[in-house]
Amino acid sequence: MTRRAATLALLCWRAGPVLAASQLVATVLAGLLPSATVWATKMLVDGLATGRPERVLAPVAALVVLGLVAGVLPQLTGYLRGETDRRLDLLLQDRLYTRVNTFHGLSRFENPVFLDELRMAAQATGNAMGPITSGLFDLGRNVIALAGLLTALAVLSPLMAGLVALAALPVLAARMSLEKRRIRMIAGQSAAARRQIFYSSLITDVEAAKEVRLFGLGDFLKRRVLGELAVLQSGERRLDQREAFTQSALAALSAAVSGAGLLWAVYSALDGRLTLGDVTAFAAAVAGTQAALTATVDNAANARQALLLFAHHERVMSLPGDLPTPGEPQALPALRRGIELHDVWFRYDESHPWVLRGVDLTIPHGASVALVGLNGAGKSTLIKLLCRFYDPSRGAILWDGIDIRDVPPAELRARMGVLFQDYMSYDLTAAENIGVGEVEAMSDRARLQAAAELAGAHETVRALPRGYDTMLSRVFFGPEDDDDPQAGVTLSGGQWQRLALARALVRERRDLLILDEPSSGLDAQAEYEVHRRLREHRAGNTSLLVSHRLGAVRDADLIVVLGDGRIIERGTHDELIALGGRYAHLFATQASGYREGADLG
Repeated sequence: MTRRAATLALLCWRAGPVLAASQLVATVLAGLLPSATVWATKMLVDGLATGRPERVLAPVAALVVLGLVAGVLPQLTGYLRGETDRRLDLLLQDRLYTRVNTFHGLSRFENPVFLDELRMAAQATGNAMGPITSGLFDLGRNVIALAGLLTALAVLSPLMAGLVALAALPVLAARMSLEKRRIRMIAGQSAAARRQIFYSSLITDVEAAKEVRLFGLGDFLKRRVLGELAVLQSGERRLDQREAFTQSALAALSAAVSGAGLLWAVYSALDGRLTLGDVTAFAAAVAGTQAALTATVDNAANARQALLLFAHHERVMSLPGDLPTPGEPQALPALRRGIELHDVWFRYDESHPWVLRGVDLTIPHGASVALVGLNGAGKSTLIKLLCRFYDPSRGAILWDGIDIRDVPPAELRARMGVLFQDYMSYDLTAAENIGVGEVEAMSDRARLQAAAELAGAHETVRALPRGYDTMLSRVFFGPEDDDDPQAGVTLSGGQWQRLALARALVRERRDLLILDEPSSGLDAQAEYEVHRRLREHRAGNTSLLVSHRLGAVRDADLIVVLGDGRIIERGTHDELIALGGRYAHLFATQASGYREGADLG
């Protein structure tokens, strides 16, 4: 806890040294205010008791100044706290996502435990860390105020000062226990929270809207949302009930201590042992001390909660890299010989079956290689290994003889243009949707247009209300934009696929082009046009094409058939047809389907 608190304090200082110093000064002034007010009030009451006007002028002036300071300080500290939280938020977000961006593989993002950790870490924002950052100053202010008030109280009654201080101990212990339970509850409900968010997003998601309405899933999903919400609220309710009971019992203890002290002060005044000013000061000191003690306990409990939340941030920050990094990274040469897979085995986890089983494959430089096979054969996994989202469980992948595990992942991926089967549809403009494939080319409109033309997307984009500057989403617009066709548009699946293909093709002069089902969402005519352009583009370049439509791969230099994680056939189209094996059977099945469709037409 202490180490994490020190880390946060250092981050707070880094976020704004002048702000931190200003808060320190304001903290000292605010901490001295309560005891100064108590003594000034005592002097005023005692002065009034003497009946001499000159005895009240100084206390009145002091109370006026103290009132002014008390009025101004909260506004100043409020601004300082807000600005510190904003700057710290930027720093924490930058720190967290910089670290997340160093995870080059996919394994962590497919791990629910890590995703829960990341979700909790993302909640450690500047506002959430306020109990530690600004809260440290609050704690300092309350400690100073407490010291001053206890001193005043001890002057009047050492016994009462001790009793008031001791009464705070059970309050502190109870609050710490409750905050620990709260954090434990939040962490334990992560799975339920994820499910609740998932079900609610399906009800509101535009992509799910068609099936939700067609299948009448609204009430089904609503019941799931409310069920998970009930689970979440049940835990919160039990904790709130425990907290209400505990806090009420502790409040009764504080009231008993205050009542006993006030009763003693009144009898002491009647006996002449205390002046009216002493009684006033005593009452104010007891109330102020209890308020300061309560605030101090709150500061400590809230700080503990913030520290427990910050622990998730720190755990993400301390995670090692998800892919092994070479001690001496090798430079990746321009591809001249080819890419070789030697006895590559892979499974996602030791408890899972093997996805690839001893794959040996060469992708020669300048050749087009097609990868075909039924669903689950391992095609997409092989692409993930080539991109080094994972490392082989056994075997090696060589780039001109260099093991790609000895090359920084970012350098390897910079040599590739890749279209994934599950491509992204970004809520960005058309130009940005293409440009994210090569951020440096984002402002090069000619280059973006050339990629769109190659992918067959240019005419579609040009016809949009604002051309390449059209927002391909409606999620950022309000009700006033509903009737504005230029506010944003949505594309069809085939149009999105062409745009995603352009995103891969904007990476010009790359050593390897990987296309995973580049035409699965296109009609027959569009598919023919896209593949015609791609054949011209791939000529003489190293490429890997994955497709279920075998007519699209028949002109490849090498066709590789995967089955159950192994290569079961390889050769040209004519060689595989002559072989009469799996490929020939699949090709004949697809061809007959087209013929039957034509006959039916």
